[in-house]
Amino acid sequence: MDTTPEPTDAGHEQHADGIERVLRAGLDDFELTPEDRALIDGFQETVDDTPTGPLPVVAIIGRPNVGKSTLVNRILRRREAVVEDTPGVTRDRVAYDAEWAGRDFTLLDTGGWEIGVEGINLRVAEQAEVAIEMADVVIFVVDAIVGATDDDESVVKLLRRSGKPVVLVANKVDDQRFEADAAALWNLGLGEPMPLSALHGRGSGDVLDAVLDVLPQVSAAGKAPLQGGPRRVALVGRPNVGKSSLLNRLAGEERVVVDDVAGTTRDPVDEIIELGGRPWNFVDTAGIRRRVNQTRGADFYASLRTQAALEKAEVAVVLIDTHESITEQDLRIISQVVETGRALVIAYNKWDLLDEERRYYLEKEIDRELVRVTWAPRVNVSALTGRHVDKLTPALDTALASWDRRIPTSRLNGVLGEIVAGHPHPVRGGKQPRILFATQASTRPPRFVIFTSGFLEAGYRRFLERRLREEFGFDGTPIEISVRVRERRRRR
Repeated sequence: MDTTPEPTDAGHEQHADGIERVLRAGLDDFELTPEDRALIDGFQETVDDTPTGPLPVVAIIGRPNVGKSTLVNRILRRREAVVEDTPGVTRDRVAYDAEWAGRDFTLLDTGGWEIGVEGINLRVAEQAEVAIEMADVVIFVVDAIVGATDDDESVVKLLRRSGKPVVLVANKVDDQRFEADAAALWNLGLGEPMPLSALHGRGSGDVLDAVLDVLPQVSAAGKAPLQGGPRRVALVGRPNVGKSSLLNRLAGEERVVVDDVAGTTRDPVDEIIELGGRPWNFVDTAGIRRRVNQTRGADFYASLRTQAALEKAEVAVVLIDTHESITEQDLRIISQVVETGRALVIAYNKWDLLDEERRYYLEKEIDRELVRVTWAPRVNVSALTGRHVDKLTPALDTALASWDRRIPTSRLNGVLGEIVAGHPHPVRGGKQPRILFATQASTRPPRFVIFTSGFLEAGYRRFLERRLREEFGFDGTPIEISVRVRERRRRR
């Protein structure tokens, strides 16, 4: 009979500390940069005290056929946007990565506007409002030859209300003969009209210089929020899955307009809500209205709204309608949360209304479609009746605790040592990469850096992530693993 005593917790710690010391000593045989040394010597806590976020956004606004897409192509210095002498040609792609004088920004082409018999119709106003809201600077394009129309005046009112910086562009000023036409646009009240020929490039540099003069370094929608206060929760999901209904249920009153028409919510709504005995800052991030024949460019604005909310949040609740199949849009939103590095909880709405057959097939869908986020806490709720909404609090707590979790370096290396001993990396080309040392670089989300003697295959990285989750939990948070391959020092 084996009477060897089980090792105590203190014994485990001493053993792990010993492993760490040996591994640290072994690193002296490899070429490490000063950055590597700093990372190995100290945990870098993530602090959101500097502005970080998405690139600033420049939106090009104007009625049809004033040359918006031509200007987009001029700014991009390549033919990206479809140009045709027909109003409303732009349909799909509306966002582009652009650069001028060393400054990067996102360029929005708000094509697809259509003029109704009553002038600028509701759809035009919606696209204009959303584009203006999400932009940091607006380029308002007017046809200098035609002059300002009633539709232009309608957009001017939106611009004045927004308070956003506006660069007024008088397009189709191909030479000096049309300079007077440009000057006539002073009466719009938006400042000096800048003459431009988007087709020939005349004046385009001056326009972009004017944009850079008022363009922030980081999009205002994505500035990092202040630390402290109630934990920040982004309520996200595709249109009409019940986000506003859930927010109202949590708040205990009608805070947000609810309608069967998808996309009733126009603006993100911040609400301090008492949940589980303490306050939470919830943001309802429903997208813009979706109407028949609306351009698919609207999807971009909805995505931009969601991204802005995620940048300000710590954890996201993704709401999924159980009465419909899990869609590509659902998966895209979940991926957006993971890529943004936010904690994640998935809430399945209208669960109480499912029959047994639908529940069976839905479970199959979840197993198949959400296999990459099995670590996300799951809550089956009813926004309408309030069933199980109280379970959101422990799910949020679990996700945020994982998001904030810090693993001691000694324990991390001890666990990785056991994992690798049981399942070493496959030999490739006669070589087998070794894990030299591992450290947690930061939290929110947990980020790990692994120093190795060779490249780790993607499949093995996923294996390591899975085993780290099994050992340390990390329920409800993405974790990031980066590998730094370092070579041995050359003997002199």
